[in-house]
Amino acid sequence: MMTPTNEAELAGLVAGAKGALRIQGGGTRDIGAPVEGDVLRTSDLGGVTLYEPGALTLVAQAGTPLRDVEAALAAEGQRLAFEPMDHRGLLGTNGTSTIGGVVAANVSGPRRIQVGACRDSLLGVRFVDGAGRVLKNGGRVMKNVTGYDLVKLMAGSWGTLGVLTEVSLKVQAIPEAEATLVAEGLTSAEAIAALSAALGSPYDVSGAAYVSKEGKALVRLEGLHSSVQYRVKQLQDGACAGWSIAEGVKSASLWHDVRDVRALADAVGAIWRLSVKPTDAPAVLEKLGEPDAVCDWGGGLIWVAVPEDLDLRAILSAVGGHATLVKASEDVRRHVPVFPPEPAALAAISRGLRAKFDPRGILNPGKMG
Repeated sequence: MMTPTNEAELAGLVAGAKGALRIQGGGTRDIGAPVEGDVLRTSDLGGVTLYEPGALTLVAQAGTPLRDVEAALAAEGQRLAFEPMDHRGLLGTNGTSTIGGVVAANVSGPRRIQVGACRDSLLGVRFVDGAGRVLKNGGRVMKNVTGYDLVKLMAGSWGTLGVLTEVSLKVQAIPEAEATLVAEGLTSAEAIAALSAALGSPYDVSGAAYVSKEGKALVRLEGLHSSVQYRVKQLQDGACAGWSIAEGVKSASLWHDVRDVRALADAVGAIWRLSVKPTDAPAVLEKLGEPDAVCDWGGGLIWVAVPEDLDLRAILSAVGGHATLVKASEDVRRHVPVFPPEPAALAAISRGLRAKFDPRGILNPGKMG
């Protein structure tokens, strides 16, 4: 395993590579088709290099542990707005999640419905491409050196376009108050209808989820204390009539469970992440035989546990949507496309980008299909 301690060393290792490289951050997200090659980890590229709380901006080396970034922010009453998931419980992995890994996987949590994904908080990147060149875009540089929006391209590229060395992020103040409205014993249809109504209201919902095993629906509100109280009452008088209230630490714990999909941590079989129209979620779950599921983003994102031999995409094709295979045996991940198949035109663009930034095809080859 190669663990460079600075950007120049990393660039030299990539430039001198004789074969495929298996790019990792902290090794906590083994998602994608299995990659054969020498392991190159960025976990020793650590440290927050610039933090300006007043400007809501943080810059960190890619190998900086996520917990260190979150601790630095919390000390100033701030946070990463996009609420990155910790995959270790769901995937059964060890290691330490890194901020570069979060960006490379575009990890986003329940608050995405309000603030967007990880890439929407990403201001700039530095990375080493497949030829060993150091490239930078956005952030303190503020110069698009190649004509591409590398900031958006690198988020969710899973190390196939380059090895991240530094990321710049906008951050957010932690709200004064948080409350969650909770209902139990609901069917998926009842829950999704209520979540959709809450999201369609003017009350600035920052989380809307349903856990099928418990029949539990959750709606989160954040902001000034008086504002949260008012919005809770309005929803209790309408879409969430009769729902109970969880506040403070109890509310935060509920959303950590949703964020990390803890309800499926012990599930047997394959774990899929589905992206569908929220109104289609009950029909999708019915077609799948009402499996254990966590519905986030008001039903637009479904985490589901099903047998490994189930042709889930064929079932999903009847209603539309996309599916990503998050957890399965290596054999299944070798034969079933992990990420949604791209339309021909988009696939051609993806091949062109990989040819430009990784002309030798050595960075996580085959990981994304």
